[in-house]
Amino acid sequence: MSPTLVERLAEIVGVDNILMEPGDVAPYLADWRNAYRGRALAVVRPASTEAIAAVLRACIAASVGVVPQGGNTGMCGGATPSIEGNQIVLAMGRMNRVLNVDPLNNTITVEAGCILAAIQQSAEAAGRLFPLSLAAEGSCQIGGNLATNAGGINVLRYGNARDLVLGIEAVLPDGTIWNGLRALRKDNRGYDLKQLFIGSEGTLGIIAKAVLKLFPLPGETVTALIALDNPACAVQLLAQVRERCGDSISAYELMGHSCLELVSRHIPRARIPIEREYPWYLLVELGGVGDAPVRSALEATVAEAIDRGEVRDAVFAESVAQSEAFWRLRETIPEATIAEGAAFRSDISVSISSIATFVESATVAFVSRFPQSRIVCFGHVGDGNLHFNALLPPEYAQSDSIMRDMAGVLYDIVEEFDGSFSAEHGVGQAKRAELIRYKDGIEIDLMRRIKHVFDPLGIMNPGKLL
Repeated sequence: MSPTLVERLAEIVGVDNILMEPGDVAPYLADWRNAYRGRALAVVRPASTEAIAAVLRACIAASVGVVPQGGNTGMCGGATPSIEGNQIVLAMGRMNRVLNVDPLNNTITVEAGCILAAIQQSAEAAGRLFPLSLAAEGSCQIGGNLATNAGGINVLRYGNARDLVLGIEAVLPDGTIWNGLRALRKDNRGYDLKQLFIGSEGTLGIIAKAVLKLFPLPGETVTALIALDNPACAVQLLAQVRERCGDSISAYELMGHSCLELVSRHIPRARIPIEREYPWYLLVELGGVGDAPVRSALEATVAEAIDRGEVRDAVFAESVAQSEAFWRLRETIPEATIAEGAAFRSDISVSISSIATFVESATVAFVSRFPQSRIVCFGHVGDGNLHFNALLPPEYAQSDSIMRDMAGVLYDIVEEFDGSFSAEHGVGQAKRAELIRYKDGIEIDLMRRIKHVFDPLGIMNPGKLL
């Protein structure tokens, strides 16, 4: 890095907020799974939108790439700099303020570096709910959530991250600040530009602030762990719960028995509260509004399904602590998988009606092609998003060709079902080849044109997405 750029960045963010010593920059150079590792000229920590703009102007003048980084909890290496070491990491953690909570308009305005859990807590303190929820919510930042269009457990009821945003403030690669920080639910003045930045993985500019939607806090909440024989029964029960309970379903999570077996083995104090073993389990949560009797409605629906033989057993949480224990089983599956050893991981989506057939087809293919793998399948079945993963013996995990073959086998099946190889984790650097292979050529061309309009010099998150 030239001294001129160092001095300019120091003027902008302060000497203490330019990290260059190896020990200081190390946490920013690898993703949380340690699957991707790079190098950086420096880690730069701005504290305002204006500082971001000045940093980008300095970097574009020096032809230096910029890698935006939030909580660094991504799964596809999208926030990791390249190995060449010719980029800066723009770490957003200092921009962590909640700027405004408006309960009457049901909105909260935040800076991009706000931790997701802190936004949830601020909303709750105002008697409101911010429903975006995922396992990394204690460390992920809202800017990263928006840049990757995060999903999580409540998509069925509230939608993805892009559905929860009313306005953003963004900084373009040339340092121009676009103030689209609007709290309007109706605004038909041309293109909805904010949606270009949401899901763009930092390749078009930097999201600096956002106005987010809030919702009423749920009244009665009911959580149930349900045992069943196969995913087809889970999909059928979903239709029945929807008919009986309407929009009160907030989460509908499918887990194979192998998942809970891993959790029981590796997670302290984790216990499956159903005595017999069953092939599949559902974690279902409903949140009523006002005095809506959601528990009785869900109990009746499950009881009827048991009578028909579509559900094998069910346990309803009798306390907040028990509900949290149920959720611990679901949320610690990734942690337990890592503790078990090497694994192939995926983040796919198909139509809800296709889930059962897809799982069957993918399982048959993997057992046939990779007989030493063990399937670990779980996910947000209520919105069609599954993590069809597999535990691997060392000889599989150490072979790049086998890992590529696994991805190819799975993604070809996904394509046959008109699905997506990336449901909620994004593309990053992990799935760029798949994007070119499976995405329609016209869509790729349009994406490249948009990228060129916003970032003609290609300094924004080089090597990611496109």
